[in-house]
Amino acid sequence: MSIEKTVVAINGDGIGREIVEAARRVVDKAVVKDNIVICWAEHKAGGEAIDAYGKPLPQSTIDACKKAEAVLLGAVGGPKWDSVAPAIRPEKAILGLRKELGLFCNLRPVRIFKALQEYSPLKPELVQDVDFVIVRELTGGIYFGERSEASGEGPNEKAWDKETYHRYEIERIIDIAIDTAKKRKGKVTSVDKANVLASSRLWRTVAQEKATANSAVTFDYLYVDNTAMQLVVNPGQFDVIVTTNLFGDILSDEGAVVSGSLGLLPSASIGTGTALYEPIHGSAPDIAGKGIANPLGTILSAAMMCRYSLGASKAADAIEAAVEAALTAGYRTGDIYKDGMKRVNTEGMTEAVLQYI
Repeated sequence: MSIEKTVVAINGDGIGREIVEAARRVVDKAVVKDNIVICWAEHKAGGEAIDAYGKPLPQSTIDACKKAEAVLLGAVGGPKWDSVAPAIRPEKAILGLRKELGLFCNLRPVRIFKALQEYSPLKPELVQDVDFVIVRELTGGIYFGERSEASGEGPNEKAWDKETYHRYEIERIIDIAIDTAKKRKGKVTSVDKANVLASSRLWRTVAQEKATANSAVTFDYLYVDNTAMQLVVNPGQFDVIVTTNLFGDILSDEGAVVSGSLGLLPSASIGTGTALYEPIHGSAPDIAGKGIANPLGTILSAAMMCRYSLGASKAADAIEAAVEAALTAGYRTGDIYKDGMKRVNTEGMTEAVLQYI
């Protein structure tokens, strides 16, 4: 008898509905390998929720997410909502979900498929072995610290933001980095700015204590500016990078560029409650409804969902292998198309992945 798992699907805005639908089809086929059936529950967040409810994150969506095994999100935002009040911008839905679900950690794998190595802006010899994970702290640091909007006049006008980290916030994110590294190559690179920032000195102290207590894992300690340089000079050296909210935001986008395609990168936000999975790209309102969006980032996010939240490791492996097989066979959506490849739309790429599962 199959096991039922409830997953909340939040389509969001722009191309969200198209890419989430693609991922759902792939997941439904793959989880059969683990004797699982998905019960999908659609709920609104982002601009779509603003239009329907006047707020980016309705309580009904929050309640449904808390009861589910996982949340699969498309993308939120778009110019349609640029003029709404800052307190109800579509992006507030993401921050709200992180807070309500206790999602203090973002996992962002950066892997360059062999079939796409030529898409990286780096030299081919630098991207042969790129396969690392950025573990970003999500609910602390300067994004959630005290702040003051601009005040005063003339040259004395000022605004400020406060960077604060508690020991427990650092400990739990380092623990996840260690656990992740143990399942990979066993190497953690802790990134800070301990030569300048007091919060980073606490970060490094905690990281060093964790390293001492976990001798099976190798630790490196780098300043964030050096890390940014190393990501383009020698990205293959990294296995697991763990860092603060602000630094992780910047470095994960750099890692995405190194990979050569934003459309293929997944992410997972995990913590004490229901985990949330989403591609890292935006809502792309300029191509919404045209059926040409690249669904692979969402499909690979769904693979992470299978592995981390649904207990469906066979499905996760099958999805990732199917994506690689489709790319190796030459299937390409417009954003990654080159002469000689098989150009397909969203539906065509989804079918290409499905045929290899």
